[in-house]
Amino acid sequence: MNTNFLQQHVNEPTRGNNILDLVMTATDLSINGLEVTDKIGDHQMIDFSLEVQDPNTRTQHKQVLYNKRANFELMKEELGSYNYEVLMNNKNAEEYYMILKDKIATATDHHIPRKRIRPTNNPPWFSQEIKRLINARQHSYRRLKRYQTKPHRLEHIHACRAVK
Repeated sequence: MNTNFLQQHVNEPTRGNNILDLVMTATDLSINGLEVTDKIGDHQMIDFSLEVQDPNTRTQHKQVLYNKRANFELMKEELGSYNYEVLMNNKNAEEYYMILKDKIATATDHHIPRKRIRPTNNPPWFSQEIKRLINARQHSYRRLKRYQTKPHRLEHIHACRAVK
């Protein structure tokens, strides 16, 4: 289960000497107070509370890199100005990586501006393209209801298939 990033929370037997009932989560933070309690028939009952985030709570604005306004030429100049032979002298691979990572992060902060983006309640797979296709389908449906002609029906059928 650990290879699939899941954690099993039941560590006590639930039927005889066997663990038959599973409570698995992606993280161990969402399960509280798990107890194997009273017996129901030949099984032990599992009692726990599950923490879930309210889907209606909106997250704060996020700051992301605004690559369209980045000055990559100055960033390239800054990264090229370092004397890497001196910086990396007598360093192991881990230290070399940390120095390089720090220099790239500094150059990124200096030459790529950030912009605030508004959070959405849409799932990650709900892209602008899908949103456009759904809007086109709704538009074709309204036209079909209004005019009820064969070309409008065909247009709506094509719009429905495009969304799938």
